[in-house]
Amino acid sequence: MNLPLNTAVIGCGGMGCGFIKAVLAEPKLHLSAVCDRSSAALARAGEIAPQARQVRDSAAIFADPAISVVVLATLADARPALVRAALAAGKHVIAEKPLAATVAEEESLLGAIEASGLVVAVNIFNRNAWYHRLILDFIASGEIGDLAVVRVRHQTPGMLPGGGHEPEGPPFHDCGMHYVDVARWYAGAEYASWHAQGVCLWDHAVPWWINAHGTFANGVVFDITQGFIHGHLAEKTSISCGLEAIGTRGVAWYSHDFNLVDVHLRGVSKTVDQTGPYGGKKLDVMVDRVAQAILTGQDTGYPKARDSVIASRVSQHMLDAARYGAPMRGTAHELGLIRRRQAEQRSADAARAAAEAKSEAAQAAKAAT
Repeated sequence: MNLPLNTAVIGCGGMGCGFIKAVLAEPKLHLSAVCDRSSAALARAGEIAPQARQVRDSAAIFADPAISVVVLATLADARPALVRAALAAGKHVIAEKPLAATVAEEESLLGAIEASGLVVAVNIFNRNAWYHRLILDFIASGEIGDLAVVRVRHQTPGMLPGGGHEPEGPPFHDCGMHYVDVARWYAGAEYASWHAQGVCLWDHAVPWWINAHGTFANGVVFDITQGFIHGHLAEKTSISCGLEAIGTRGVAWYSHDFNLVDVHLRGVSKTVDQTGPYGGKKLDVMVDRVAQAILTGQDTGYPKARDSVIASRVSQHMLDAARYGAPMRGTAHELGLIRRRQAEQRSADAARAAAEAKSEAAQAAKAAT
C-alpha cells in the first residue's frame, strides 16, 4: 500500500476539525477530502485544510478508490449507515463513539465490522493515553500485588441539558462510557454485578450525575463516578478527575486538570511520581496507531469496536438502573444562570483569541518589514 494513505474526514464539527488537524500532522496519512452537508462546517474545515477537496455528499467519498481511510466524526445517529458504506467500499475506518444511537444498532454493526478484515478504530480515547499505559505496565509488573479495586471519577462543570449531543445519549452514556471502558480495561474481565445511583439536576428528568459500583467476574471491585456537575457557579470553577488502582501490596493513581496529568506509583520496590501533558482526546496517537496497523497488518493497540460496544451497552444499563428513584436537586433558574455564565465565558474566550490572533499578525507583519 502506497504512502501516505489518502484519508477523508466526514463530519466537520468540533471533533471533525480535531481529526482534520491530527490527519494533517500524521506523515503516514494524506488528507484528501473533507465532507459535511453544512456550508459553515465546510468553511471551517477549509480554513484548517485549504488543500483538501470539499464534498457535501459522503457517497462521493466512498466511491473514490483512491481514498483508503475514512474518519466518521458525525453524530451517532448517522454513523451506522456510514460505517456500512465504508466497509462495503473496502475502506478502513476511524469512528467517534458510540457507533450508533442505540445499543441494538451497535451490536448489529459489530458483526459486520469484525467480519470485514478492515481496521476499524473507535475513539474511546483513554486507551491512547500515556498515563494509563504507564499505570497498567506498573500493575503488570507485580508492584502492587493483585489488583483489588479500581476507582474512577470524572466530574466537571461541563455539558448542560440540551447541549446538542442527544444522539450520543445522556452524560453517563456519552461521556461515562469512557470510564466504564477504563475500569474494564484495568480489571481485565467482564462486568458481573453493580448498583447505580443517579441524581437529576436543575429540573431535568435524566440523571446528570451517576455513581456505579460493583464487581467484575474475576473479583476486582469497581467504583465509577461521572457527572457534569462540579461548581458551575463557583467563583473559581474546579474539576475532580482521576483514577486509583488499589492492589493487595501497593497502589497507583493519577489526577488531571485537562492540562497536566500527575501520576503516582507506589509499589513494593519502586516509587514513581511523573507529570506530563494531558493531550486532549489523543487524536494524534489514534491516527498514528491506525496508520501503523493498516501498513503492517499488526495490532498496534488502537481502540477496538468491540470494547466500545461493550462500554456503550454497560453504561446504558447502568444509566437505566440509575433512573429509578433518582432524586431531583437544583432548579431551572440555576440552569439559566449557568447557561448565561457559560455564554459570557465563551464570548470572553473568543475575544481573547481574536486579540491574540491580531497581535500575532501584527508581529508577523513587523518582522516581515
